[in-house]
Amino acid sequence: MADLIPLAEAQRLVLERSRPLEAERVPVERAAGRVLAEPALAAVDLPPFPSSAMDGYAVRSAEVPGSLPVVGEAAAGSPFGRTLAPGEAARISTGGVVPEGADAVVPVELTDGGTETVLVREGIEPSAHVRERGGDVRAGATVLEPGVLLGPAQVGGLAAAGIAEVRCTKRPRAAILVTGSELREPGAELAPGEIYESNALLLASALGAAGTVPAQLGVVADDRDELERALERALLAFDVVITSGGASVGPHDLVREVQRGLRVEEVFWGVALKPGKPVAFGVRRDHLVFNLPGNPVSVLVTFELLVRPAVNALLGLPDPLPRFATGSLAAPVRPNPARDEFVRARLRYDDAGPVLEPLAGQESHMIARSAAAEALVAVDAGEGELPAGAAVRYLPL
Repeated sequence: MADLIPLAEAQRLVLERSRPLEAERVPVERAAGRVLAEPALAAVDLPPFPSSAMDGYAVRSAEVPGSLPVVGEAAAGSPFGRTLAPGEAARISTGGVVPEGADAVVPVELTDGGTETVLVREGIEPSAHVRERGGDVRAGATVLEPGVLLGPAQVGGLAAAGIAEVRCTKRPRAAILVTGSELREPGAELAPGEIYESNALLLASALGAAGTVPAQLGVVADDRDELERALERALLAFDVVITSGGASVGPHDLVREVQRGLRVEEVFWGVALKPGKPVAFGVRRDHLVFNLPGNPVSVLVTFELLVRPAVNALLGLPDPLPRFATGSLAAPVRPNPARDEFVRARLRYDDAGPVLEPLAGQESHMIARSAAAEALVAVDAGEGELPAGAAVRYLPL
């Protein structure tokens, strides 16, 4: 671990090797959470006809104010059915087709009358309260560009424009392989020296939320042959392979040796980061391999700073790096002299904006305390102390 590289350099090296996956067709009703790979083009004009923005009467604007006979109705989904002749009015509902011959809609509150005639009390401008055909988007025009993450508003817009399916980047397949002979499933009885395994579930939850298809491959004991078999299977079947544990320098840390034998190109091993110094990254052909530390908080931090950006890039998001916000410290923090540190904190707001309250217990094994964290506060390496009130960057969790 003598040659630790800066975090920014590690992120650059990861993103250099993380290219968007190929695209596939996705029905629009299943497209939420996916990333567009190609422009989505409107199938129809939207609105597909001139429609009313109000409940009222369709008229010729030059003929009002005045009294007009009501000769029919245009309801949503039930057009008037003919051209509106001079001197006529038609009742119309919001969303109804404005009849040919009419050029404006008078809101019902500006009228008096019954079923046979209507008195329009005020004049009205041409096109008033009429939504023009194609006023939102024209057929063939781009609704959304590639690289857009589809949420509710985007999926709704696509459906309204008549788009039944879109081309999205495939979701990366991600394998999770946890190492350690001391690990047991939660709920099992612990023998002396054993602990419950939490990293696989942490990673599976984070990977699923990030847009991948995660697979937990189980716990591998500290055995070279078993680890080699498990890694070889993972490298053949998954776009991303993530190991947890076994990536340091102890006698039972076998991952580095095994990966060399499997022809995984080591890109870096060790980052000037706290927690998470022993994190490593490599590639075999188009497969990305992340070796995360065994401490759960280190897994949380290195996932957000290195793995999630890679996933974002595989999905085709144009800005894959973490998006930091700015707030102020609620209490002093002392930087690490040699490594950038990410401090777990609660997040609250006052009149001046976001305030970050560092949690008690920042050691990398304290995942239970970190469960209360709402943000990671970036504290650059350095000397001295950041006082309460100091401006800091933070990553919401």
